[in-house]
Amino acid sequence: MPEALKVFSIVAYSLIFVLGTIGNGLVIFIMGFRMKKTVNTVWILNLAIADFTFSFFLLFNIVRIAENFHWQLGPVMCKLNYAMVFFNVIASIYTLTVISIDRCIAVWCPVWAQNHRTPRLASFVVLGIWILALVLCCLNLYSMKKFTYIKNETCCFNHYNMPYAEETKAQYALVTTRVIISFIIPFIVIVVCYGAIVVRLRRDQLSQSSKPFKVITAVIVAFFVCWLPFHIFSFLQVKNSSEAQKHVVSIGLPLSVILASFNSCLNPILYFCMGYNFKEKLRLSLLSVLVNAFTESSTHSNTKAESSAELDSPSK
Repeated sequence: MPEALKVFSIVAYSLIFVLGTIGNGLVIFIMGFRMKKTVNTVWILNLAIADFTFSFFLLFNIVRIAENFHWQLGPVMCKLNYAMVFFNVIASIYTLTVISIDRCIAVWCPVWAQNHRTPRLASFVVLGIWILALVLCCLNLYSMKKFTYIKNETCCFNHYNMPYAEETKAQYALVTTRVIISFIIPFIVIVVCYGAIVVRLRRDQLSQSSKPFKVITAVIVAFFVCWLPFHIFSFLQVKNSSEAQKHVVSIGLPLSVILASFNSCLNPILYFCMGYNFKEKLRLSLLSVLVNAFTESSTHSNTKAESSAELDSPSK
């Protein structure tokens, strides 16, 4: 990796790490403890948890790049680091897919949705999403090794322990499977659902609250814009048919990974800028924390003062 790209990657990942952990941490706090539990808040909370975990594990990638890709945390953490990235990507995209299905059902079957669309059911769906992500992640890890030794240095990279031709086929199969599972299938479902929503709204001239719809639409669009370049460069990396293509991939792939990682800290910005009552809830929550802190401090000081006065006063 060129030195300029290495420095840019460290700075970019550090910024994403800070914004992602703080931003998603605030979303988890607001959605989990300061807002009424609804189906929409369950979806957003689940997204925030996945993005928070993804952002947190970027710290290991920052250290790896800073150490010239020398991995010092052992094979277990190497696999865990890779697993958590894939795990949270799957959790995020399938949550967005479920959100699209949920919106479609609410528009096409409003009576059923009113009777059965509950936070409890949404919580069970979220649990199913995490189980699916865990299963897919384990299958992905089982098919590969991530811990190799290059020039007496320990590195955390893809390694299949097979001849080059077979390894290329395995990489191509892995990339293809990953794109189908984490991009093409969700993309088709989301497009179909939103197409059905638009058709129904235009046909029946229905009016809905536009704010949640706009926020969720922006989150979905942001996800695909951030992740599409990564999947494209992943395919190009496997093919590597010419020196010019190899050079493009060597620059484009790291940048596409940074763009994909940026998605983990983008959602809290969208919530804050586009509403969802997040801005007001954040202001009230921070004010409440400060008020409670000062109240407890004042009460503690008064208690100490009263205790001192009692000690200093002469006994009757």
